[in-house]
Amino acid sequence: MYKLIFTKSARKDIEKLDSVTKKRLLNKFKTFAQNPLEYAKKLVNHRIGTYRWRVGNYRVIFDLDDVENIAIVLRVRHRKNVYT
Repeated sequence: MYKLIFTKSARKDIEKLDSVTKKRLLNKFKTFAQNPLEYAKKLVNHRIGTYRWRVGNYRVIFDLDDVENIAIVLRVRHRKNVYT
């Protein structure tokens, strides 16, 4: 089980979302914390992060620390804006 840590920018991204999307994300975070790499895809451009999860039209960009079992959530944005 991994511990999820959210950066300040990720928290701001989540606060801006509507309540339905927030609930959907929270449910998915519980699943992702069990085994983060099962649902993750590795990003080609590591400038913004190492991995991503897909939650509907939103992307969760994150990095992993396997030594301490921590997933650091960097950004949560709509798919059209996340990679720019």
